[in-house]
Amino acid sequence: MKMRKNNSVSGLILVALGLVLLAGQFITFDLPESMGLLVVPALGALFLVWGILTRNGGLMIPGGILSGVGWGAYAIEGPFAIWQGDSEGGVFLIFLGLGFGLVTLTTAVFTDKTHWWALIPGSIIAFVGISILFGGALLTLLTWVGKLWPLALILLGISVLLNANRGKAEDKLVTKK
Repeated sequence: MKMRKNNSVSGLILVALGLVLLAGQFITFDLPESMGLLVVPALGALFLVWGILTRNGGLMIPGGILSGVGWGAYAIEGPFAIWQGDSEGGVFLIFLGLGFGLVTLTTAVFTDKTHWWALIPGSIIAFVGISILFGGALLTLLTWVGKLWPLALILLGISVLLNANRGKAEDKLVTKK
């Protein structure tokens, strides 16, 4: 019953989206430029609503990312248009990072399985954006992180090796008993 309902909602959303996009091929709209910038956030919202209605976390992933990209583009053309150059990129990256955070938030609230992984790229992207936007010590820190990030791989590798050896030692203890 639940699967049939999810398929019905998914089918209706696909038909509606297809009709709107098909009509857009033949009908020209004279919309203000700012309205055109809302197309991508609207697609993000569509995927988020679709994912919420069907309780499908997989649909919330493109919803969050498209929302972040769309609102980032809107922000640098609209409310944050006064900032130019690198600051524009910083604002955009902050919104993109927030979009990834939205994936975690919506899956935590509306599904049985929370997508915590989205916080990793979201945090990194937002940190880079904040560093670009505010510069100074944060930009210096970002430069050092960019040079020293392989240390994380080294530490992860050591941890994996230690856990593998610990597992072998425990196996030997079990077989001796």
